[in-house]
Amino acid sequence: MSELIPKQLLHFVFGGELTSTDRIEFKDLSKLDLVGIYPNYKAAHDAWRAKAHASVDNAQMRYFVVHIHRLMDPDDA
Repeated sequence: MSELIPKQLLHFVFGGELTSTDRIEFKDLSKLDLVGIYPNYKAAHDAWRAKAHASVDNAQMRYFVVHIHRLMDPDDA
């Protein structure tokens, strides 16, 4: 019996220092922290959480999870 391989749902985690805490605009795009691409949301969330917790002392530092699989196939519900 073959094992079912879960569908890849790629997620990208990145962050950077914002110009202000009330909008999403980065101070310096050359200093973005490109954390990585992950095969599912749980792995991406774990990476996001680790980076967010490590930067908790900097109120302007923010990390994000981008659902790449939605950008690659927007018609897939």
